[in-house]
Amino acid sequence: MPARPDAKYINVYLALGSNVGDRAANLRQAQELIQRYIGKIARLSHVYETEPWGNPKQEPFLNRVIMVNTTLSPRELLEAINKIERELGRQRQEKWGPRTIDIDILFYGRRIIRDKGLEIPHPELHKRAFVLAPMLELAPDLQHPILKKPIDQLYMECTDMSEVVMLEEEPR
Repeated sequence: MPARPDAKYINVYLALGSNVGDRAANLRQAQELIQRYIGKIARLSHVYETEPWGNPKQEPFLNRVIMVNTTLSPRELLEAINKIERELGRQRQEKWGPRTIDIDILFYGRRIIRDKGLEIPHPELHKRAFVLAPMLELAPDLQHPILKKPIDQLYMECTDMSEVVMLEEEPR
């Protein structure tokens, strides 16, 4: 994805999840499309198998967090994510329902954004072990700009006891 000449790069953290179809392939395809539409993936966590959150009557998820260098504005980033999710067959039928791919914006640099349909940092990230465990791998000292606590502290204080298992090898 070519950058505008005057653009400034910003680090964004995205959470990826899938529990429909070939979950590992869905994550790989999402990463390829993120590199095409959003920016360069600078870092990525291990893949984790996790219990579904919010609606337990579904298949387990594969999750990971990635750090991407992008020149997109927050709104452009959200539009690109929605495009990728649609391309990969995401259908929004029920809240916390099964999905081929789910991509959430966790952090956009240190910015705080509260806009229609766009909240950054993600308002629930500190309550979700499946987000905090991979974030802990990538940025344990990253300070949450609203809660004023680093990721490692948020992880230790998280009351979500759902199972989050790091996979040693990249699933194929």
